[in-house]
Amino acid sequence: MDGSAGESSESGSIVSSSQSSKNGAHDDNGCPRQVSPVRIDGSRNTSPMGRVGLRNTSPSRQKVIKTKPRGLDEETIATFGKVVHPDVQMEDNIWAMLPEDLLNEILVRVPPFMIFRLRSVCKRWNSILQDSSFLKFHSQVPSHGPCLLTFWKNPHTPQCSVFSLPLKAWYRIPFTFLPQWAFWLVGSSGGLVCFSGLDGLTFKTVVCNPLTQTWRTLPSMHYNQQRQLIMVVDRIDRSFKVIATGDIYGDKSLPTEVYDSKLDRWSLHQIMPAVNLCSSKMAYCDSRLYLEALSPLGLMMYRLDTGYWEHIPAKFPRSLLDGYLVAGTQKRLFLVGRIGLYSTLQSMRIWELDHAKITWVEISRMPPKYFRALLRLSAERFECVGQDNLICFTSWNQGKGLLYDVDKKVWSWIAGCALQSYNCQVCFYEPRFDAYIY
Repeated sequence: MDGSAGESSESGSIVSSSQSSKNGAHDDNGCPRQVSPVRIDGSRNTSPMGRVGLRNTSPSRQKVIKTKPRGLDEETIATFGKVVHPDVQMEDNIWAMLPEDLLNEILVRVPPFMIFRLRSVCKRWNSILQDSSFLKFHSQVPSHGPCLLTFWKNPHTPQCSVFSLPLKAWYRIPFTFLPQWAFWLVGSSGGLVCFSGLDGLTFKTVVCNPLTQTWRTLPSMHYNQQRQLIMVVDRIDRSFKVIATGDIYGDKSLPTEVYDSKLDRWSLHQIMPAVNLCSSKMAYCDSRLYLEALSPLGLMMYRLDTGYWEHIPAKFPRSLLDGYLVAGTQKRLFLVGRIGLYSTLQSMRIWELDHAKITWVEISRMPPKYFRALLRLSAERFECVGQDNLICFTSWNQGKGLLYDVDKKVWSWIAGCALQSYNCQVCFYEPRFDAYIY
């Protein structure tokens, strides 16, 4: 399925920029090949987003197509003509003799996924991308921007694709460097990705950098069993922490454990006093970890600096069916969930926690047309992840995701082959070569 992303205002109109792989560069599942951006070929797109034309950077030549796919309201899709770049003759003897510092200045401004491909150009470039001077340059440039990382197994081989929001393109990243365990995605932070799983009967936690293809297994916890985990990276300190809360099934009270990469060990902390949790989903912002609890009702907050839990008596909105905590920038904490009964009278809403009044304040509602397209059945499950005031919705029976920008109040469709798998796991991801696993 071709990757596409469209934007709309709260009123509901959509502007979509779609890509499809050039010259048939797809695997058997119709996905882009390894770390190859999806490009335009002008072929017909059979996705619900309508047809894709050729690209043109001139706004005056946009071609507007009115479509009304089955099950969706009418949407406006803009297509663009193809950009023709003239061939530029480059003198090999000049470019081959570039000083290393100048080459580093050039390479650090190339999108990370393009750099990943450049490793195979020559031995010199492969060594430069692992050189400390290049990593120093890379750490000083602005981030590439938010991406969505999708992980699944097909059928037993780990698969990973990343959707770049700035480039609006899918990239396949080889994930065969990880051990063949039964593991699942925990999350991502600061360029690192965390997995947990079983090596036989032994519970293990793995941290890796998909771009450098490096990974390590963390030491065993004091209470080594399936736990609720979240990872936090400190780029300034060049370290990371993994926080393990209660038992993943919620039937055991276990001490909170924190792994510190600088100490390379787990430390024991207070047992979470909550008796009954609403969800295993957690959100981390402003050095605090938040979980939803039914008993006591409200939020449980873990302070990483003190190692203690606190209860926040923030009552949930009435008729909340299912809720996800999402961390925003600074101290912003969002609650995303459906309101209503298990019938057609439902809506998706977003609240923000007022820390002073300890109440949830509604800030947005998903337009009905998007709600119907995302969840066609009233009891259908959905997943929700967030980062930097961006919230992404996915559902099990859809081959696309819905992105919401809290600041801009813009809804965007994201489609692509990586979202089609029923066991696909999604998280936000920041591609960085200077993210260290030690």
